[in-house]
Amino acid sequence: MIILLSGLCLMAGNQFCAAEPVDFRRDVAPILEQHCLVCHNRRVRQGELSLHSLDATLHGGESGEIVDPGDPDASYLLDLITPSNGVAEMPREAPPLSEQEQSILRRWIKEGAVWPEKLELEAPLLWSLAPLSQPAVPMDVQSTDQFPLRNPIDAFIASRLQAAGVQPAPPANRRTLIRRLYLDLVGLLPPPDEVEAFVADTDPQSYEKLVDKLLASPHFGERWGRYWLDMARYADSSGYLGDSIRPHVWVYREWVIEAINQDLPIDQFSKEQLAGDLFEKPTVSQKVATGFHRNTLKNTEAGVDLELYRTKEIVDRVNTTGMVWLGLTFGCAECHDHKHDPISQNEFYQLYSFFNNADETTVKVTRDWEKQEYQQALADWQPDYDRCQQEIKTYEIADLTEKQRTEIDKILKGYKRSSDLKKLEPFYQTKKEGWDKLSARLGKLLSSRPQAPSTRAPIFTERTKDRRETFVHVRGVYNRPGDKVSPGTPSVLPDLQSRQPTPDRLDLANWLFREENPLTARVAVNRIWQHLFGRGIVSTPNDFGTKGATPTHPLLLDWLASEYRQRDWSRKAMIKLIVMSSAYQMSSAANARDVPQDVNNLLFWRQNSFRVEAEIIRDIHLTASSLLDRTIGRKGIRPPLPAFVTDVGRSVKWPATQGSARHRRGMYIVFKRTVPFPMLMTFDAPDATVSCSRRERSNTPLQALTLLNSPMFYECAEVLGKQMQEKHADNISAAIQEMYLRCLSRPAGEPEAVALQSAWSDLLHLAEATQAEMKPQQKPAETAMVQLARIIMNLDEFVTRD
Repeated sequence: MIILLSGLCLMAGNQFCAAEPVDFRRDVAPILEQHCLVCHNRRVRQGELSLHSLDATLHGGESGEIVDPGDPDASYLLDLITPSNGVAEMPREAPPLSEQEQSILRRWIKEGAVWPEKLELEAPLLWSLAPLSQPAVPMDVQSTDQFPLRNPIDAFIASRLQAAGVQPAPPANRRTLIRRLYLDLVGLLPPPDEVEAFVADTDPQSYEKLVDKLLASPHFGERWGRYWLDMARYADSSGYLGDSIRPHVWVYREWVIEAINQDLPIDQFSKEQLAGDLFEKPTVSQKVATGFHRNTLKNTEAGVDLELYRTKEIVDRVNTTGMVWLGLTFGCAECHDHKHDPISQNEFYQLYSFFNNADETTVKVTRDWEKQEYQQALADWQPDYDRCQQEIKTYEIADLTEKQRTEIDKILKGYKRSSDLKKLEPFYQTKKEGWDKLSARLGKLLSSRPQAPSTRAPIFTERTKDRRETFVHVRGVYNRPGDKVSPGTPSVLPDLQSRQPTPDRLDLANWLFREENPLTARVAVNRIWQHLFGRGIVSTPNDFGTKGATPTHPLLLDWLASEYRQRDWSRKAMIKLIVMSSAYQMSSAANARDVPQDVNNLLFWRQNSFRVEAEIIRDIHLTASSLLDRTIGRKGIRPPLPAFVTDVGRSVKWPATQGSARHRRGMYIVFKRTVPFPMLMTFDAPDATVSCSRRERSNTPLQALTLLNSPMFYECAEVLGKQMQEKHADNISAAIQEMYLRCLSRPAGEPEAVALQSAWSDLLHLAEATQAEMKPQQKPAETAMVQLARIIMNLDEFVTRD
């Protein structure tokens, strides 16, 4: 009989085997709990929908009913979970349900959506709050020539791809790899000779050696420091209407670059920024680090409510701390209990209490380069000053007595300001006109005397007297105090374990990196992945709560987070681990083949291709044209701007930086919050008003027009074109190939070379025809070469990281 049934199952396409009714507890509940209840439960009802009970499920949400018992085709739930071109509406930011899971839900609805009476499903513990442990590395995958398993990362990726029936993309070619590494690790283009050497190098260790070289580069701190400055909401002005310049905030930026270059472990890196002033015998560097939370907006207008804006600054510090280190949206609990995540309003103000007695002050900082610049400037100034003084001493000196000469010397030695010269006037009454000229000259020299460095970095210091008490702000209103609270952390996370009766910011910083805290490592390593793949394993890096995305590879995320801890929180060690994987080294060629199961590359079956950030667009233009000033750190720069940009308000002064310094990297451009540098904003730089953990990438006509017409970008193309004309005047083919190597790290293909040579001929004829309208020093061949450089620099590939 059993054999007969088995045969019938096979003959009838498993109709008899599938006839067993769906068991809700066994079959349906696990699907809902795993994929749905995080966002649709008794408390969290995204789209006004809850799936915790039968009544709630049948009631539906803001889109109406989603389940029609007995009629799968009329049930909207199935439309939501059924993929179209490999993508389903639900669950969001995650791979679709498997075909088996979809089939179970369809059969359950067809059978009447049977749900045991009084059974209610509980939302699972938010995945990000679950204890962190290191998952076992998958052992059911095989290394292949196309996707060799170089480290455990590859095993996790391959396991998911294998389960989904997706083949990984082939490895990227070596030209793409070296350009990718340079852009990802230092944000600059690789030198053409280094590209050629890397392509020809057959040493199996050559890739790793390149990675080590770039991690050791001083430009690494600039590249990865810019990521951190986004989260620190770094800017060079205070914001609001007054928007006064913060003249010494650059010291904090320099600290970030140096700390990252030194590979300061992320736990120490974070603790110094949150509470460096509370360390035992803190160094000046540790105090400077607390500038992280001095980057808040500050209203400097006369007549403002100082207490109101002080509380606004603290609220921003709470929100930023929660987002940067915990990936949670604490700001939602400022006025009421968080509607989605387990954070109460009381707990928000417990965190607020940590910052309520942090007073703003400054610390004197003198950099070695500041001393050197001062000494050099003084040495350049001194000879003119000495000559002028000598001329005064000898002016009509024959008519003066020895006593008068002594008196003159005494006055000159004590000379500090122009008004002191009036004491000399009685000695030179006979030729007052000549004396006035000398006096004016000496006064001008004195006013231009170089000033000794007096840099004072903005920092925090903890108030010890007259300490403020903290109260809940009723409905978020600062002058409506509610319950009194003390410093504390959310109850859903591990206990604080304070070093003292009243916890302080250092206790908070230590708590963030306690082994029992599951969030900090997950959040931190997800951002590293995001920077190296263009998208995080969790695509919402600032929100690991119920409203955020769930991880596409939860086991890989936890394995990486555990590794981060085991590698002593070394940023460079984690970056090297990831870039050494086959997953990182895959091609980004999305159109090489059709993958309907994963058109959005959620499974990372290939690398991602994306436009580089605003500052890097500037940097690679300067690199390709050899204009880049590679000076690291120091004060900000002000590239030239048209008057119509700067003449928009009373507080906008923009003295353009002169010399090669104006060609420094984009991260050093002075960022004025009310009038940010236009090019940076065109290419989606954050506005620095709030912390930013992920920049948007738009694609607008204005971006193309900026690349084509910006004076800076035109200057780069002009310099590159003139260099090529001087070097390859008689060989346009060689000029095209060198420009391609400089800009794209590859030679031009034959169709490209032919098209560009044809374009050059047309440009040359045009330049010759309009020569009368050109400047006398311009030659048609040079003009044509400059225009050719502009064509190459306006290729999408130039500003794209593949």
